[in-house]
Amino acid sequence: MPNDYFKFKQFTIYQDRCAMKVGTDGVLLGAWANCENAKTVLDIGTGTGLIALMIAQRSKALIDAIEIDNEAVSQAQENVDKSVWVERINIINQSFQTFQGSVDSTYDLIVSNPPYFQNSLFAPDQKRTNARHNANLELEELIIGTKKLLNQDGNFTVILPYLEGNMFIVKAAELGLYCIRQTKVLPKPNREPKRLLLEFAHIKKPLVEQEIIIELNKRHEYSEAYKNLTKDFYLAF
Repeated sequence: MPNDYFKFKQFTIYQDRCAMKVGTDGVLLGAWANCENAKTVLDIGTGTGLIALMIAQRSKALIDAIEIDNEAVSQAQENVDKSVWVERINIINQSFQTFQGSVDSTYDLIVSNPPYFQNSLFAPDQKRTNARHNANLELEELIIGTKKLLNQDGNFTVILPYLEGNMFIVKAAELGLYCIRQTKVLPKPNREPKRLLLEFAHIKKPLVEQEIIIELNKRHEYSEAYKNLTKDFYLAF
């Protein structure tokens, strides 16, 4: 059973009321996203607020974090309120469809750990279903809305399963967002990649391709690359 909270070096995530708990995907995205020069950030589907808090730790940006689930919104607000970055993070209880149709502002960086299990069986818990499936947010809607809200020289960063990520790259290009950086995430050496970390922009650029291995041959024996990426957050590193 997952803990009711997850302690990082500079903040704690309480997660007892959230369907989706702290996981490797969210930590990878929060650590990998290019936020160094971002002044405004949008986190789509913030859940516990994990990625918003990671971006706040890594930047000086003002962050809007939207979430459709009422309980998750309450929990994200609690996590933000207990952090030192409360003045820079705005939790918004809205669907992405409603949000993108009602705002005129644009963002330097947009991040999302989106629902993506398009063809798998629905989870019995409705909140977990909403968090894991794209029933409430089609990936095409995500691309179209993001294109509208992204500054002309801004970046959009997501993490997706490997197959869905490759399909997402093709669909995004069709709609005018181009993959400029990707990192294949391998669970162990010589394994097939399980996830793709992807960065998109309005303008085509030469693609920067990398890969990262999470664990070596033993469980909890993490690679130096993974430790270097996440060392500002995990207590163990």
